[in-house]
Amino acid sequence: MIDLRRSRYAEAVQDQSLSLFFSGHAPLRTADEFYPFTVNRNFYYLTGIDQEHVVLVIAKGANQVKSFLFIEKIDPVKALWDGAGLTFEEAAQQANIDIENVRDIDTLDTFIAQMLSTTRRALFGAIDTVYMDLERLNEKVPATEPIRYGTTLKELYPYVQLKTNQMILAELRTVKDETEIHEMKKAIAITKVGLDRIMDHLKEGRYEFQVEAEYNYVLNLHRTSPSFGTIAASGKNATILHYRDNASAIEPGSLVLFDLGCFSNHYCSDITRTYPASGTFTKRQKDVYETVLDVNKKAIDYLKPGMTLKEYNDYGKMLLTEGAKKLGLIKEDAEIIKYYYHSLGHFLGLDVHDVGNYAKPIPEGAVITVEPGLYIAEEGIGIRIEDDIMVKVGGNINLSKDIIKEVKDIEAYMKK
Repeated sequence: MIDLRRSRYAEAVQDQSLSLFFSGHAPLRTADEFYPFTVNRNFYYLTGIDQEHVVLVIAKGANQVKSFLFIEKIDPVKALWDGAGLTFEEAAQQANIDIENVRDIDTLDTFIAQMLSTTRRALFGAIDTVYMDLERLNEKVPATEPIRYGTTLKELYPYVQLKTNQMILAELRTVKDETEIHEMKKAIAITKVGLDRIMDHLKEGRYEFQVEAEYNYVLNLHRTSPSFGTIAASGKNATILHYRDNASAIEPGSLVLFDLGCFSNHYCSDITRTYPASGTFTKRQKDVYETVLDVNKKAIDYLKPGMTLKEYNDYGKMLLTEGAKKLGLIKEDAEIIKYYYHSLGHFLGLDVHDVGNYAKPIPEGAVITVEPGLYIAEEGIGIRIEDDIMVKVGGNINLSKDIIKEVKDIEAYMKK
């Protein structure tokens, strides 16, 4: 499957080109302490390798494509302190690359120089284009390793044309293969266990972080971690979309919104559920909850391949506007912004807010979140219900269907 992904990538780039992918490095935290390493997702997608300081090179000539992997040799001293990395043989097997094309990372620059010189034209032709992921989130974010390496390449080889492959990878990664769906299902299954434990331990008077700890306990048992900062927001806190303090006491009679997920081999889950701290919804809470749940269900059915994300979001907004009117929250459509102020969903995969071409129609095989919500600060009510949906012709697949969300099911579970 990994080599098929590389083949599809190679079809999208021009002949006589090199493509470089960097696994990355753990950033410095303070003194001699580093943050945990997080592998570059494009590199991982094309290699399946989760290790620092590794580079994948894909060379495409007029008639052939070859993949090369550059990795550190095993350092016996470093192995005593941090553990041994992959051997060349293990890396070759994991990435499905011929062992003769796995090389010492110290030879990378020489290899690139040879590939960009006339001495290799008989093999790959006159290579004059280098693809890298040159995306930069904004001007305040430090330059990425591909950007720094690209700057050096331009200084050494002014004739080389640098091109970004970010959108090529984004479109490839949008459509999930069987392996990816399998991993996402595993992440969602762990999330379900965590949410069940949350309901087991959710009580009025406890602090939000105490209930969050119950979820983290499940993740630790499964040797995984949150796929993003967990939101455990009670009462009015749930009307803050990215509330992360999780520091308030859970007031009697309040609702608690949990927006959370975890990883399975770097593939994410992203689920939101809202529960009554007392175990029972009040009439008003139930009315608002049922309104959001109705939109959640209708949006899952409405979502189809070939639809744009704008069409999908507009549909959800229209339904929430109708619901807000029936609840007596608004009279005019434009007023919905007071109670609903985010999009209906996003791509999901190796990243929580996964890559994709958001301007193009949604392809079959994409995984999209469906997460309508209503946020009524003056009533201390914030409700969001989120599922992870695989978009399919003939009917979508709700990957999170086993995580309960009906009022009767939630109340019955919390009473047992």
